[in-house]
Amino acid sequence: MTNKINDIRKYMLKKISDIDDFPKGAFNLRENGKGVKRNVTENINIVPKKDKQGIDIIVKENTKKEEVYIPVIITKSGITDLVYNDFYIGKNADVTIIAGCGIHNSSCENSEHDGIHRFFLEEGSKVKYIEKHYGTGEGTGKKILNPQTVVNLKKGSSLEMETIQIGGVDNSIRQTFGTLDKDTNFVVSEKIMTHGAQYAKTEFDVKLNGENASTKVTSRSVAKDASKQEFVSKVEGNSKCFGHVECDAIIMDNATVKAIPEILANNIEAKLVHEAAIGKIAGEQVTKLMTLGLNEKQAEQEIINGFLR
Repeated sequence: MTNKINDIRKYMLKKISDIDDFPKGAFNLRENGKGVKRNVTENINIVPKKDKQGIDIIVKENTKKEEVYIPVIITKSGITDLVYNDFYIGKNADVTIIAGCGIHNSSCENSEHDGIHRFFLEEGSKVKYIEKHYGTGEGTGKKILNPQTVVNLKKGSSLEMETIQIGGVDNSIRQTFGTLDKDTNFVVSEKIMTHGAQYAKTEFDVKLNGENASTKVTSRSVAKDASKQEFVSKVEGNSKCFGHVECDAIIMDNATVKAIPEILANNIEAKLVHEAAIGKIAGEQVTKLMTLGLNEKQAEQEIINGFLR
């Protein structure tokens, strides 16, 4: 059993963090509701919270081009794991944070991980945040992931967030909240694929408070079989600012996709745009690929792969 779990751990780490082993830099692995391995560096400290489950990730000012890995793995069924992770990014720092959660569930009981991540970026700091979610296992128990991200950007800071959920997650509600100060930039790229009876909901709520604050949110999703997806976005412009939200979805079989946009301009110089497109795969695209030797299913998958790439 130990070797099997180790194999699952290795497989999950590759899937959600693209690593084959524990990295040498800043690292925190949470497994089955507990912190099991941690490493810090001279510039990045990771401190367990005393009053609740979770960690504080503290990045010194002027830290450049360092990475932080904080994967979560669940290999036991019947677990409901809730963590609070806070990121304190020092002035003029520039770091990449690789998060993500993998759930392996071969039981009839549900397994769930809910993560609340708060980002506090000081002036001039820059963060790239990558979060991948993945589920596997043949059990009837659900694999549930509910991430919440709260972003606070001070003057001149920027955060690029890449979220990916393209396999095995039965239920997911992703919430992202942003408050942006002067000359800040918040870029979000989301990719989701659901199938079977899976359900995924995304909620974005971003307030552009400072002059020249900007945000760009791009969501691409594929819904197959009888799965359901919802995309809800709200961008509020409270100054001279720019906001662009784009939601593109491919719908297949008996799936449903709902997009609910809201843009609110409270300033005459706020420029806000929302675009949404939901449709099926074009038949001519499939036919063209079939002339290259692919069958219909292979052609559809090739189009999906390119859409989510």
